[in-house]
Amino acid sequence: MNDRIEIDTLISARWIIPVEPADTIFNRHAIAVHQGMIRDILPLPEAKQRYQPQQTITLDDHVLIPGLINLHTHAAMTLMRGLADDLPLMEWLHRHIWPTENQHVNAQFVLDGTQLACAEMIKGGITCFNDMYIFPQSSAEAAINAGMRAAIGMVVIDFPTAYASDADDYLAKGLELRDHYQNHPLLSFCFAPHAPYTVSDKTFNRILTYAEQLDAPIHTHLHETEDEIRMSLESTGIRPIERLRHLGLLGPNLIAVHMTHLTDYEIKLMHQHDCNIVHCPSSNMKLASGFSPVAALLNQDINVGLGTDGAASNNRLDMFEEMRLAALLAKITNRRADTLPAHQVLRMATLNGARSLGLESITGSLVSGKAADITAVNFSDLNLTPCYDPVSHLIYTAGREHVSHVWVNGKMLLDDGELTTLSPSELKYRATFWQERIANSEKQ
Repeated sequence: MNDRIEIDTLISARWIIPVEPADTIFNRHAIAVHQGMIRDILPLPEAKQRYQPQQTITLDDHVLIPGLINLHTHAAMTLMRGLADDLPLMEWLHRHIWPTENQHVNAQFVLDGTQLACAEMIKGGITCFNDMYIFPQSSAEAAINAGMRAAIGMVVIDFPTAYASDADDYLAKGLELRDHYQNHPLLSFCFAPHAPYTVSDKTFNRILTYAEQLDAPIHTHLHETEDEIRMSLESTGIRPIERLRHLGLLGPNLIAVHMTHLTDYEIKLMHQHDCNIVHCPSSNMKLASGFSPVAALLNQDINVGLGTDGAASNNRLDMFEEMRLAALLAKITNRRADTLPAHQVLRMATLNGARSLGLESITGSLVSGKAADITAVNFSDLNLTPCYDPVSHLIYTAGREHVSHVWVNGKMLLDDGELTTLSPSELKYRATFWQERIANSEKQ
């Protein structure tokens, strides 16, 4: 008599790194997946005895990790990848990016750009992204089309764009979008005021009121550059963090991006108010913004996640690169080789990101009862041989090119390196269309 439990999928692998419990590696185990959820993680012989899967996937040379979480990006800006490189942030924004956006960005642009970004992220093992861009309804549609998990930013800026006329208009459209999708299994929402230098006190106060009522995160750029701090001191007499403290925005719902220029007092403030921080090492280096004091932040038990920023300022949506750079930067800036070890970096790229978004009960680790958001990395290549420690390999040796399979909510989005929900040829066609339009306008 067959008394095995019927499940949808059984995935076995050489190693499984669940992230929870911390510093754990399972050898020759399997993940039982049913109805989009992780039902069990157990040794392979026991799994074969206990479960009767409709599908069995055997990955003998692979490591399974929680799907990576890109905690900060502007996904649609993938269509501006490489536009106006090697310029300071403010010149890059004012003279190139914002004029291009004013001329070209519409709902279709955001849909096409975000779908292109989703394809890149899926192929790089990312299962969830936190987005900040105009026309967020298109971002939501793109994430749904791709099958990815996404936190959609209800973006707010105190100046008009093609998307909205003023702060009230941004907020109204964002809240309407949230109401429309609030029960969607793959979508969550954040208020996304762009930055202190583009958002007024009045607007911040309104956002805070809504965020408290809806228990929604507030996702904003903060202390990205010395120029930002100088402008704040000139206009308000205080630094941006202090301004947000006065407004009551510091708290567990705040997701502060970049944070490259911090005093010891400001680090303590972040700790006292249980804020979340996003470290974007590649973007910060490319724009010469500075280094976030990640080790000091983590030593204060501040929750720090990792993000790529947009492909226009990175130019990759590559969380493997961000993990490696985060580890290396922390070591050299602290002059200690044991700073930010591999397990801690992986946690930043997974569970810490989920916690920032209020999704830690759903994703961010491989635990029974959570969604089956899983990434498989193939360690069979010669340049990954030998392997003494799979976690060390993930951070210092492997790259996104080694990602073989990706699941979100139990649905396979990448099958042995091939996208299952998006068409590469269609994405390339749409990208070329926009490239030609933008390039022609840059020449004029």
